[in-house]
Amino acid sequence: MAALRPRAAVASTGLRPAVRRGARRSSGAAFRYYTCWQLQGNIFNWRSISATKKLWSTVASAKPDDSKFESVDAPLEPQTWEGSFLCGLLKNLPHIFLAAAAKQLQELSHQREDTLNRWEHSIGSKEDCLHRRIAELKEQECQTAIEDIMYMLIVYKFFKIEVPMVPNLSKLISNRRLQLWPPRETDLESIHGPEVLELIREHLTSIIRWVHRNGPKINRSTLRIKRLQFGRIYSASIMYGYFLKSVSIRHRLELTLTHSEELLPPIQFLNPQFTNKQEQEEAIGGSREVSSSSRPNSVVNPHDLRGYMMGFDPKTLQLCAKLRSFEASNLIERHSWALLGGSMELSQENDEAVILDPSSLKRLLLEAIAFGSFLWDVEDYVDEIYKLSDS
Repeated sequence: MAALRPRAAVASTGLRPAVRRGARRSSGAAFRYYTCWQLQGNIFNWRSISATKKLWSTVASAKPDDSKFESVDAPLEPQTWEGSFLCGLLKNLPHIFLAAAAKQLQELSHQREDTLNRWEHSIGSKEDCLHRRIAELKEQECQTAIEDIMYMLIVYKFFKIEVPMVPNLSKLISNRRLQLWPPRETDLESIHGPEVLELIREHLTSIIRWVHRNGPKINRSTLRIKRLQFGRIYSASIMYGYFLKSVSIRHRLELTLTHSEELLPPIQFLNPQFTNKQEQEEAIGGSREVSSSSRPNSVVNPHDLRGYMMGFDPKTLQLCAKLRSFEASNLIERHSWALLGGSMELSQENDEAVILDPSSLKRLLLEAIAFGSFLWDVEDYVDEIYKLSDS
């Protein structure tokens, strides 16, 4: 707690007090030390009455959408008012969903800013400790709400491609056999470009072969995998989808910059192995005396995503694979556990095996990759309105 207290000099320099973001949520026990706060419940009611009335008036004046939608069921249930509200909108008034989500993000940003401002102005006074604690609790409340909003925005993206998300697997398992509806592989693959799709198919093939080779043998058309093992594969596939989205955007950006500068086949910009000017000239074709066979391996085809990825040095690879925010990391963990249908205390002793066919596993992994790709987009969108916590 002492580490969170701003120095007295902060008030004179105009610097904002530093609230530790990205920490795990504290339990309700924190309120025991401030029982007087229970008489001041309005302090924690960050949703202003006027803002709520405006949002509800917008919903009341909107007409229901006549478009047909199968379901917005998702394995992870909202924990906050914001998430539940957006879930209801997606079911009944999907055409105003994005406007409502943007409004909620703005309100959360303003409320957090106001709380931090009150703490900043209370530095040096007797209310310093009180406003600091309020800022901490506000940060935790906002983080929970932001994760719910981000999750509902991901669900909305599945809604737009008309693919229902797989619910809690416990609802679909009968006699340890997982039964899924039609795969909808084409719809899940349609969100990716040809080069990305080729990499995804290789990823799916390698995982299915690995599961079949390392799992208990039943027959060629049946796989058996334990839930913990599946959870790791599912989470890794989410990360792979996130990574591919990051790399493909980075690739397009470098191609755009290269084209604008009228260069020949581009170098890997962040590759530290180009240590001198001569190597750089050889990489971009500046040296006519160097044959193509003697050029560095980091020269990539500007239209080949695979070759572009193979040219990554370890630092660049880690940069593209790393989650940018704590909220995104927490969402992957929560969503994966909600899908598995077990508690987070699931251990090797009570880990049961699930029997499924390769097409069902492929359907689940395609959804995981799509989830990761959508997560990258949602994270980027939310961070523009509400500054997320760095991971």
